[in-house]
Amino acid sequence: MTLKPNRPRHSRRTAYIVAEYTVKEGTHRDVIKNIGADGLLIRTTRKIADGQSIKLEFPLFQFDNTVQVAGKVVRVDSDGFAVAFDERIDALESKDGQPPEIVHEIDR
Repeated sequence: MTLKPNRPRHSRRTAYIVAEYTVKEGTHRDVIKNIGADGLLIRTTRKIADGQSIKLEFPLFQFDNTVQVAGKVVRVDSDGFAVAFDERIDALESKDGQPPEIVHEIDR
């Protein structure tokens, strides 16, 4: 099996989480659409350059406890961009075939 370039290597789950992120274009807030232990996808109409470093902060398991991660923008399209984390978030790995519970903005 051949992997497509810049595609996640681990499973991702649907998310609806507002993230604050900093890239060379500035600091912005947009919605995470899916997330996994190795990266995430943010939907936005902003023009973000591919290949650059990114720092993100967002709630993951509790709204009052944010996660801070760094990574690299690995894919950009007209609907947003994908990020590969510098370090995996192991707590997002599925346990016994079940993904861990994460927060969603609709639950605020």
